[in-house]
Amino acid sequence: MNPSYTLAVAGIGKIARDQHLPAIAANPGFSLVACASRHASVEPVRNYPDLDALLAAEPDVDAVSLCAPPQVRYAQARAALAAGKHVMLEKPPGASVSEVEALRDLARAVGRTLFATWHSRYASAVEPARAWLASRTIRAVRVRWKEDVRRWHPGQQWIWEPGGLGVFDPGINALSIVTRILPRDVLLQAATLHFPADTFTPIAAELDGIDADGVPVRAEFDWRHGPVEQWEIDVETTDGLLAISEGGKRLSIAGQPVTLLPEREYPSLYERFHWLIAHRSEDVDVRPLRLVADAFLLGRRVEVEPFGR
Repeated sequence: MNPSYTLAVAGIGKIARDQHLPAIAANPGFSLVACASRHASVEPVRNYPDLDALLAAEPDVDAVSLCAPPQVRYAQARAALAAGKHVMLEKPPGASVSEVEALRDLARAVGRTLFATWHSRYASAVEPARAWLASRTIRAVRVRWKEDVRRWHPGQQWIWEPGGLGVFDPGINALSIVTRILPRDVLLQAATLHFPADTFTPIAAELDGIDADGVPVRAEFDWRHGPVEQWEIDVETTDGLLAISEGGKRLSIAGQPVTLLPEREYPSLYERFHWLIAHRSEDVDVRPLRLVADAFLLGRRVEVEPFGR
């Protein structure tokens, strides 16, 4: 019989309500017993104003899923790990690469699981694409990840503050797929970042890199796009074009559509978290976040019109 773990969620916002809570409810391996949020509550579980209060009142909770913005993720995860909890991190796993690496070291030291999630890697097109590309010669990679920020992040100010990533908040989803499906790592070489005059993070970006064999990788991110989202990754190979679209819901190879399994990104995340805990393992891949950090290091800044938030 699979073990069952008690679970708490910190940060009850849109992503928690839309994705995390339904996925937890459908997973028999977890029992949601408590939540922490400054402005929201979840019935019928116990609710607390912040994670510290939850940890003090719930010493027997086995695991914590952190869904608050990345700027507070490190302090929350550190407190949970120090209290002996297994920890799952919503993407991006932290506000910096060094924070996530420090959390990984702490989790190892206290013998607890740390899971830095990348939900887009569990889109139904990703693993079939990865398997097909493993034996192909790749010529070029092109990413177009464009959407309307006012539709997907209405009124959310944290995305425009330092550590909020701006357009890289969705763009990192594409990078998480690229770093999963390509056989070799991507090295960033140049970037152009478009900053509104009234924000600390970019609203659009273009990235240029290569893989370890010198294959060009180009990514274009834009939060001023609409009304239809463009979430596409094209991989040109000597055996034809592999095309991922709709964020990983669609896949075609050499012009032919590929039949995929039903979409279940967040249920798969919690299945993975359960497996990691049961096997006393970890899953902490910082490559997508490192590419974003490299973009800020290498990026040429271009100021554009104010966002007007």
